[in-house]
Amino acid sequence: MHAFRYFDGILHGEEAPLTRVAEAVGTPVYVYSRRTLRDHYRRLDQAFAEVPHLICYSVKANSNLGVLSVLAGEGAGADIVSGGELYRALKAGIPPRKIVFAGIGKTVEEMAYALRSGILMFNVESEDELLLLDRVAGEMGRKADIALRVNPDVDPGTHPYIATGMKEAKFGIDMEEALAVYERAASLENVRVVGVHQHIGSQITEVGPFRDSLERTGELVGSLRGRGLDIRYINIGGGFGIPYDEEEVPYPVDYARALAPLLKERGCTVILETGRLIVGNAGVLLTRVLYRKKSGNKRFLVVDAAMNDLIRPSLYGSFHRILPVVENDREEETVDVVGPVCESGDFLARDRSMPRAEPGELLAVMSAGAYGFVMSSNYNSRRRAAEVMVDGGDFLVVRERESLDDLVRGERVVP
Repeated sequence: MHAFRYFDGILHGEEAPLTRVAEAVGTPVYVYSRRTLRDHYRRLDQAFAEVPHLICYSVKANSNLGVLSVLAGEGAGADIVSGGELYRALKAGIPPRKIVFAGIGKTVEEMAYALRSGILMFNVESEDELLLLDRVAGEMGRKADIALRVNPDVDPGTHPYIATGMKEAKFGIDMEEALAVYERAASLENVRVVGVHQHIGSQITEVGPFRDSLERTGELVGSLRGRGLDIRYINIGGGFGIPYDEEEVPYPVDYARALAPLLKERGCTVILETGRLIVGNAGVLLTRVLYRKKSGNKRFLVVDAAMNDLIRPSLYGSFHRILPVVENDREEETVDVVGPVCESGDFLARDRSMPRAEPGELLAVMSAGAYGFVMSSNYNSRRRAAEVMVDGGDFLVVRERESLDDLVRGERVVP
């Protein structure tokens, strides 16, 4: 569910007409709904109410301070993968004891920053990382609480680029090697084993892979406790899928109904690293039509948003619904919706049937709240888009559009 609806023929975010947002801020612009963010968080929180749990919002999905602060107000923690994301989470008011540091390439500086900040735990992804974290913590006179990220080798049935739990993935520790690495961790002086972590992928639209992986992870928890390790947390990762079109996907209650019995057996606090489920359908990208173009039998709509603003269609072949901001009853046509970037792969949609759109009209690229602005770039020296938060009938710019000066900030002309 989300709060983007037509009223009197105009697409609104909550009670704010998106035409008014575009007129005030310009395009392209990302627009997020505060109501939707809160609703999605609360639905997930309520779904897992019968087990002790902590929702660590996946900051990589959308790291805008406005988004993070809304979720902090709801009690969310943060799943981070860099020192920069840690800085953002703390800046937004997320308590450090609700922050989990994941990612396969943590640096010494990032480890030290997280230890100084007093985060809840590190998700460790290799034996080399484990040994380095032990050394850094020892030099600082601290203990680092950890979970090992284990690889349950479950096929999540998603795009290969976002499948993370298979043996061939760069992430995690092979389940067959996990016991030995846990024993090594238990022997170290400056780390404390407190949990087990798994993450099998992103945009998963079935419950089965989560249940299968959790069964394997649960068995590991039992084995570790049998060896005297105090496992208090099971981090089941994230990856819950959302509808980008008309597809049927499980609701949070469906995931909870399938997983709660397995989680209760282990008696651990459950950590969920959900991002897309909370923010994906809480945002849209507004863009304006620049030109119509025809080449042979092919028709194009050239718009002012491009692959540098939203790379998912070009990178993953991802589908995003595209709606006219002002409804019309024109005949539908099949078009490619493309941007100004000088790449043939610069498109938001290919062979899309949609009502005829004319230059100057606004389009809304739906389900753009996750992995949208955070993956944007300045390719072709394009300024990155503004970001706006709607709240009822009002809206607030939560990130200004970049200026031309921003494009060259930090650079120097060579005399």
